Amino acid sequence: MQSHPFAPEQSEYLLRVMEGAPHVCRRHQFFVWSQGDLQRWLPHHVALCGAYDRELRALSFDLFNSLPMPADIIMGLLDSQSALVQQALHAWQRAQQRPTRVKVPALQEGFGGSLAYRLHDAGYREMLVHGTTRPGRSDELESLFVLMRHEGSYDDVALASLGMLLPCLHLTYQRVAVTERLLSSSTREAPPGVEFALSPPLMRMPVITDREREILRWVRDGLSNQQIGEQLGISALTVKNHVQKILRKLGASNRAQAVAMAMTMNALGGPGAGGDPLNALHRGDAGTSSAPG
Repeated sequence: MQSHPFAPEQSEYLLRVMEGAPHVCRRHQFFVWSQGDLQRWLPHHVALCGAYDRELRALSFDLFNSLPMPADIIMGLLDSQSALVQQALHAWQRAQQRPTRVKVPALQEGFGGSLAYRLHDAGYREMLVHGTTRPGRSDELESLFVLMRHEGSYDDVALASLGMLLPCLHLTYQRVAVTERLLSSSTREAPPGVEFALSPPLMRMPVITDREREILRWVRDGLSNQQIGEQLGISALTVKNHVQKILRKLGASNRAQAVAMAMTMNALGGPGAGGDPLNALHRGDAGTSSAPG
């Protein structure tokens, strides 16, 4: 009898991922959720998530990356008509819509073009691809997910992990996509004098000072106010005041949400950032020939 490929602790990771999923409704919540037990279940540095938007009649993509990426690579991945994304989609279709590994060098030999070269040079050599189609309509794509590890690859256990995770991943991201779409639509339709909360990519960038940015980085790394104060040579109370001011600027309810929102807006970059590996979220909308018309 074949042994189960997952260790007991891995099953616990999946259980916690599924328990946390119903609470995820916004893009920054999805990012935080994906960086927890989901990372332990299926490690990745890049997650390209696409959901079909029936109003746009196209796939709408988000890019969630926990390491910085060049802007041209980001834009290429967000474009579902780019040769690289299309090649990943076609590879998944050739695999009879089962989770599949796609070597980026193979894309270079095919139709991946310069984006594949840039991605390969950036340290991403393999993509893990899976998606969902409409029930009874295997040619109509509902969602597509592409995961990548920096300087890493995926084995058969990773394929099985993505297969088990897909229903939860699909439903969670669909909920996020619909929520963000509704909020964006409400903002566009707001009457004069009425303001709505904007989804992260549409937010007006608040002014974050260099000191606040520095504190946010320490908060991101999990340090307490006391520990941050020791690093910066200031009191814990001063740090607390800075954190409270940051929360008000970003409209965040807690430290974790503030960090996620700052990452969303790339607010952790700029002066003093140096080579610090920043997390980021990106969004784009594009059509795909495999989506329903």
